[in-house]
Amino acid sequence: MIVGATLGGITLIALAIAIDLIVGDPRALPHPVVIMGRFISSFERLWNRGTAQQRRWSGALLALIVVGGVWGISWLLLLVLMQLHPGLALIAELWLLSTTLAIKGLGDAARAVVKPLSMGDLTAARKALGMIVGRDTHSLDEAEITRGTVETVAENTVDGITAPLFFALIGGAPLALAYKAVNTLDSMVGYQNQRYADFGFASAKLDDVANWLPARLTALCLWLAGLLMNVLGILRLRWKGALHDTCRDAPRHPSPNAGWPEAMVARLLGVQLGGTNFYQGVASHRATLGEPLEILGVAHINATIRLMHGAWVLFMLLSVGVIAGLLFII
Repeated sequence: MIVGATLGGITLIALAIAIDLIVGDPRALPHPVVIMGRFISSFERLWNRGTAQQRRWSGALLALIVVGGVWGISWLLLLVLMQLHPGLALIAELWLLSTTLAIKGLGDAARAVVKPLSMGDLTAARKALGMIVGRDTHSLDEAEITRGTVETVAENTVDGITAPLFFALIGGAPLALAYKAVNTLDSMVGYQNQRYADFGFASAKLDDVANWLPARLTALCLWLAGLLMNVLGILRLRWKGALHDTCRDAPRHPSPNAGWPEAMVARLLGVQLGGTNFYQGVASHRATLGEPLEILGVAHINATIRLMHGAWVLFMLLSVGVIAGLLFII
């Protein structure tokens, strides 16, 4: 049983969401992304050599093997389990789907920064932020710690929630896992540096393509969540003009996709994201997103967590509506 764009499939995906929200990623169970990471790391050491052209071809082959292999193995596994007993396939797909989501993990990681930051413990807050970002955090002040956390939650709302849901709705656990393979490849080898610029070229481009539509749909859902929260009095957000401003600001981001959720969150909160980050002491300058109408602080992290939840809930509700409408027409 490989679920997809059916009402039964949506029910199973909803159950997977519930599992993630309650359990998260239990350390006692093997995580598919960890297995993918070990495979990628092993072959990167073996294949990332030779001329620039050879590295590009080797990197493209690795991406093809990893993404195609993850899809094929998961599809075959579910097929075999289906032959043994439909219940086994159902349980397996439910678990596999839950591993592609990081709703609880992302929220917990952000709150791990909020707790010490709200108590004025910058050292602990920097350490907590350092667990989820690649930038240097040892000398960041409260505003910069907040910026790093808000940017991470905004960007990973796509990578860790809505994009996996998007592909799960289309092709069930195999396609959602294939997306996570793309995402893992990009996070490991998709860097513009001397070591990975050629070897990770295919992985980075594949990630750009995979996230193109989910990133923009997520920005729209963030705006709708902001509008709804404003109407209900849950948060006071600057939703007017946010769509227009996001369309203008997002292309300034070095990533063709990450700028969309980040720009939207910046506009809704009335803060400025982007700027200068340091990686191992080396400065990296990025265009700013939004306007500094408010000074970044703990409240903005909490608001971003709420927007994250609102976005994925609306994403699922809209998906149900679209799929139900298509099934009715068919």
